[in-house]
Amino acid sequence: MLGKLNWSAIPLDQPIPMITSAVVALAILGVLGWVVVRGHLPYLWKEWITSVDHKRIGVMYTLLAMVMLLRGFADAIMMRSQQAIAYQSQGYLPPEHFNQIFSAHGTIMIFFVAMPFMIGLMNLVVPWQLGVRDVAFPTLNSVGFWLTATGALLVNISLIVGEFARTGGSLWIMAHLNQNMMPMDQLMQMQR
Repeated sequence: MLGKLNWSAIPLDQPIPMITSAVVALAILGVLGWVVVRGHLPYLWKEWITSVDHKRIGVMYTLLAMVMLLRGFADAIMMRSQQAIAYQSQGYLPPEHFNQIFSAHGTIMIFFVAMPFMIGLMNLVVPWQLGVRDVAFPTLNSVGFWLTATGALLVNISLIVGEFARTGGSLWIMAHLNQNMMPMDQLMQMQR
């Protein structure tokens, strides 16, 4: 049912992803527990989660961008500290893991920080600029946000299960120069 996904996809022998995923899981459980204990769940469901109001969707896009900015910032800190430590030594990240972090950082910062932030601002400001009460297709606007949030969740699941792409920043150049249509792993070996 899950294809090639099995228990070996979870990196139990690597402390960095396991500790990070445990901290993230504890933070999510803490926030959900606080919401349920305080009795805010019906309010959140009625007023925010099922909302088609452009202002609330704009706020949710902006909040998603801020949360993903924290993830992108954590990736940036890991990359910079690896570069600082690896000046005269091996560093603490293996090369494959560094390439995954580099690729994830670029994807997250463009697709899950910059774009949601701009879309959130557009959801807030454009209807006011036009002098209209709502956007043209409010349900489609809500579906777009929840699909973006689902994409962010799936990208973050790759922190725990499996691996992220190891293409780095040179994927576009290598794919463009690939006239013989070689497999990507051979191209990456040629790059090193």
